[in-house]
Amino acid sequence: MANETSFLHIEGMYCSNCANRIEKVVGKLDGVEEVTINLTTEKGKIIYDQQKTSITSVIKKINKIGFQAKLTPAKAQKNKELNVLKWNFICSAMLTFPLAWSMLAHFAWTTFIYIPPLVTNPFFQLFITIPIQFIIGFPFYERAWKAIKSGSANMDVLVVLSTSAAFFYSHYVTFTTPDFLFTTGSAVLFYETSAFIITFILLGRLLEAKTKSKTTVALEKLYHMQIKTATLIKNGEEMLTSVAQLVPGDIILIKPGEKVPIDGQVIEGYSLLDEALLTGESIPIEKRIGSFVYAGTINQQGVLKIIATKKESETILSNIINIVEEAQSSKAPIQQLADKITGVFVPIVIMVAIITFFGSYFLFDQGNVSGALSKVIAVLIIACPCALGLATPTSIMVGSGRAAQLGILFKEGKFLELLAKCNTILLDKTGTITSGILQVTNVYVDSLHYDRFMELVGAVERTSDHPVARAVCVKAKEEGVTFPVAQNVQNVPGYGIMAVVDGMDVKIASSSFYRKNKIDLPLKALQLEKAYKKAGKTVMIVFIDNKFAGVIALFDEMKSSSVTAVSQLKQMGLNVMLVTGDHHQAGVQIAKKIGIKEVYAECSPTEKATIVKRLQKKGNQVMMVGDGINDAPALAVADVGVAIGTGSDIAIESGDITMIKGNIYRLIDAIHISKRTMNNIKQNFGWAFIYNIIMIPFAMFGILVPWLAGAAMAFSSIAVVLNSLRLKHVKI
Repeated sequence: MANETSFLHIEGMYCSNCANRIEKVVGKLDGVEEVTINLTTEKGKIIYDQQKTSITSVIKKINKIGFQAKLTPAKAQKNKELNVLKWNFICSAMLTFPLAWSMLAHFAWTTFIYIPPLVTNPFFQLFITIPIQFIIGFPFYERAWKAIKSGSANMDVLVVLSTSAAFFYSHYVTFTTPDFLFTTGSAVLFYETSAFIITFILLGRLLEAKTKSKTTVALEKLYHMQIKTATLIKNGEEMLTSVAQLVPGDIILIKPGEKVPIDGQVIEGYSLLDEALLTGESIPIEKRIGSFVYAGTINQQGVLKIIATKKESETILSNIINIVEEAQSSKAPIQQLADKITGVFVPIVIMVAIITFFGSYFLFDQGNVSGALSKVIAVLIIACPCALGLATPTSIMVGSGRAAQLGILFKEGKFLELLAKCNTILLDKTGTITSGILQVTNVYVDSLHYDRFMELVGAVERTSDHPVARAVCVKAKEEGVTFPVAQNVQNVPGYGIMAVVDGMDVKIASSSFYRKNKIDLPLKALQLEKAYKKAGKTVMIVFIDNKFAGVIALFDEMKSSSVTAVSQLKQMGLNVMLVTGDHHQAGVQIAKKIGIKEVYAECSPTEKATIVKRLQKKGNQVMMVGDGINDAPALAVADVGVAIGTGSDIAIESGDITMIKGNIYRLIDAIHISKRTMNNIKQNFGWAFIYNIIMIPFAMFGILVPWLAGAAMAFSSIAVVLNSLRLKHVKI
């Protein structure tokens, strides 16, 4: 199946019912595997089978039900939409002003204010209300009609019902009351109600759109980090070229003050780079020959020449942007509650409005049509579920954006919720608790010449990116040996590596591998292994042509942040455990230093995953933190997999959260942001529910007049967005 993922920008969504309707309709299309619509970002994520449907068909379907879908809109288009909304509000407000002026005639305390007879004339009021109701308000009718045709009801239906009731009742009274040509008489008109409602809704949407734009600040900053041109050195000459055309192997010149255009490795020069984009820390990082540099970081001092190692679409910055976009477009599980409620909310509100009308007209205020109608209009307007629909997505957007600024990437919004629920943490040792930068401390060679031994093991290990392999290669290079070519390389995750070099079969693995394969180890190997392991070292045993050839011992320093980080995780009430593929003594020694009591050692990748499942069966919500290929299965099966960004690509792809730099302290920040985001969502839900519970009865009993209901509804949505924006300032 050839699945494709596309992101759409969708205009015309104003409540969660709109998003739900698009998901429901598009989800029924043959070939559509998954559809997620985000109200706040106005984006849709569509996963579909290219052999059965196309993104063009999806766009046509969305447009047919009353929305406007486009692929990747330009920023200028968004600004144009905001501008149209602004001018619609201004025109509506200007036309509403005379109607507001005429309202002063109904209050005893405003008798000192001059009111021109014209503004109280019903035909004048009809004349200036028509463009508000049917020109500026036409999109409400259009969207409401398409919603009804597709068998659903949204906020636009409520707006159309309430304003149309106000307008057409007033229109009827205007033409059936003879003395209305020159005076308002004693009858009640609702022209100003219709105008006020539309004007207030437009104002609310304008303020909401401007406020929501602030929720994408983190993503905008990431976009600005990308640069479009680079100085390419070709045939000894400098030339300006598009970053999109750069390929691995190109030589790039980076001058002081410039941003790094592409991921690469320094081949000439020395400088300090600001990598706050990746680390969240402002301390500049030294870069010299051999150092890696990343797109979007800033060269502060010297001139650097780098060789590109990635294409533009493959850089860490591009991956960050993709992950953040996807996280902000996805839904947290808690959103399902809001979706279910809003799905039945509008029909219930319409029923409440009908009950209100008959209750008022026949029981509480008998025969008073205008009084009953006023209450109905207020109920329809105040009950619009906008705030409920915005409660979750706005918080997810701001929370994931704040995390991205600190180098913490949530692949989907749901992991912001799940992380806060985890009560058990499994920490990998190498590269997570320790620095992952192993050093060879001891080399024992049994029979071969030392240099030949280092040539053979170096040739095998240089084919791998494992920390052990890197350490062995560094040691071999220090000895000045040259590496032959290794063939038939086989990685054995959790155990070691094997290959054929110069016709010889070379195995470099832990003693567990040999025992598993029933290969006897000589006494010398066992003695050395015991002594090295006692010192907390990692031990690799080398066999060449199925004969014992030597032993390599390595040591990995613990990260300075590990002790404090583990202590704080325990203070947060989390059960912290250590899991490692290393031998038991090495695991126990590290665990003691950092204050962890429970240790799982000598674990293969599948065993790590089995441990996670075992803990889950006991009712634990498990978070796995790792960085290597051997952690990938456990990261995938854990409730939340946290990948250290300095680790392997496979680990990062398997993880649900990526911490770009290998500082475990960021895990505490991630949990903190997760909990604050969930609290924020609950506050938003609380406000939205309490608002409707309190306000609807006020409207039913006539305490809340229609125009004030429109203002209150707009304030409700803005309050939710403003509360979500507080997450931008979460203290770390």
